[in-house]
Amino acid sequence: MRYVSISYNYSPDFTSAESWFKRTEGYWGILESLSRENEVINIKQIDYEGNCHFHGIDYRFVDFGKRKTFFPLGLNNYVKKLKPDIVIVQGLHHPLQLIQLRLLLNKSARIIVHHHAEVPFKGLKKYIQQLADKCTDAFLFASMQMGIDWVNKRNIADAKKIHEVMEVSSIFYPIKKAAAKLKTGASGSPIFLWVGRLNENKDPLNVVSAFLKYAAINTNARLYMVYHTDELLGEVKKMLDKSPAKNNVILTGKVPRADMLYWFSSADFFISGSHYEGSGTALCEAMSCGCVPIVTDIDSFRMITDNGNCGLLYEAGNEEALLSVLIDTKKMDTATKQNAALAYFKSNLSFDAIAGKIQAIALALK
Repeated sequence: MRYVSISYNYSPDFTSAESWFKRTEGYWGILESLSRENEVINIKQIDYEGNCHFHGIDYRFVDFGKRKTFFPLGLNNYVKKLKPDIVIVQGLHHPLQLIQLRLLLNKSARIIVHHHAEVPFKGLKKYIQQLADKCTDAFLFASMQMGIDWVNKRNIADAKKIHEVMEVSSIFYPIKKAAAKLKTGASGSPIFLWVGRLNENKDPLNVVSAFLKYAAINTNARLYMVYHTDELLGEVKKMLDKSPAKNNVILTGKVPRADMLYWFSSADFFISGSHYEGSGTALCEAMSCGCVPIVTDIDSFRMITDNGNCGLLYEAGNEEALLSVLIDTKKMDTATKQNAALAYFKSNLSFDAIAGKIQAIALALK
């Protein structure tokens, strides 16, 4: 089959193919896996024009006018001329453009839309999404429940179109803890790792507050916090300054992307406080290195952790619930959970697993 992946977003900050490959390293592996049995063309609009082949994918960096976002006739005609069997539209927030694409494509072509953390539109835009639903053959969400929410809000009419398929995977892999710790300098037992923005949605204050109480009775435990935005850093520091266990929390800050391989492999547990995630990139990466997840009981995390079978879930924003699961780690068979995380990643979250699900859906549509 011939797959064409398309995004209607324009990303002007990327001025070369190489910069785009680096930015999307957690995504293009899915298309690479699909390309082993299919022809895969990926169309993208950045501040660069040209064609190239990369890891089996035929990349087309095109420019049909940056301002023609609502009526992308040139881009949609370009897709039509490629005569795709399957078009994967990245994201649900371009319903008007998708409707126009459907009108141009051959009737035998099928359209799959992949969700990337978008929330359902309201008002007039909701009506346009409902029209776009009629033009779409399948929707991919990181969890079924996230898709069902769109059905319940009537932006999508039929739950039969919803499929549970992760949007991103991981380029990382487990390495020996001793070697990883030589690189990171991490110490403590056990080692917990936080990765994410220090914003309200990620809720670092709840995580730190619960961990400080845990560390007061488990003095060898350490929490390393890796973050690349610092919205709540001041409040986190104030909380630490008031605690006798403040040295058990290490504010690592921003680290080079490549070094995350060593951080994920240094840690015993990955901890998150998110209230909402479209999927969970850092969580997926942590599990690919054998970290046991301690994460909030939200739709996407529930799927990624196999309903908590790979780790522990707790209610978002609930400090006592988090403290309780932290205490529960003392009686956990950590090695068994680590193996469960690695096995589930391979069978459900890896590039090959995601591509296999997409291929099965596409074949059923044909």
